[in-house]
Amino acid sequence: MVTIEVAGRPLGLLPQKAALLPDSRTLLIADAHIGKAASFRALGVPVPRGTTSETLAALSELVARHEARRIVFLGDFLHARAAHAGATLAALARWREAHAALALVLVRGNHDDRAGDPPASLGFEVVDEPLRDGALALCHHPAPRDDAYVIAGHLHPCVSLRGRAHERLRLPCFHVGPRVAVLPAFGSFTGMHALRRGEGERVFAVAGDDALYEVPA
Repeated sequence: MVTIEVAGRPLGLLPQKAALLPDSRTLLIADAHIGKAASFRALGVPVPRGTTSETLAALSELVARHEARRIVFLGDFLHARAAHAGATLAALARWREAHAALALVLVRGNHDDRAGDPPASLGFEVVDEPLRDGALALCHHPAPRDDAYVIAGHLHPCVSLRGRAHERLRLPCFHVGPRVAVLPAFGSFTGMHALRRGEGERVFAVAGDDALYEVPA
């Protein structure tokens, strides 16, 4: 974990593509896109199975490792209406039963508008952005605000690194600026988009579950 400070508070950047507010033991998860593979299969696109189970297993590992009390999903928890398929909802119900004491909050994103809120039985608190947490604004869209430091997702950021023989490697990353921090997409079946580094912005590349390093400007 790399710990930085935003708005006077520690923020842990995790190589598992999540962030941690250690003072409240809150995990921040952007763009889980649960049920994306099921949504593609519903359209007749042959894609791998098991991505929902993989994403939920990764969540469980983070909860246990950091003794989390709360997860705030920064939008796009479910990918589309097809994510309400029986198998997907059953997997979510089993996961929730295993973490019954965990507080779950969803800050609605653009995909949540189409997919609809999670079933009430999962016990989410569902809110529109911003969710204020002291001097922080927890959002889906990374739009700067005058009254708070924004932590968001939506953009699925990655960084392109040059290797030998003109090879390039794209890695998911955190973009941390003076007013906004953008988290990488957490879901195991999501795309990535290279972002231009802004003035005063730090970039932390995820190179595996145990590897996170700052990319020099």
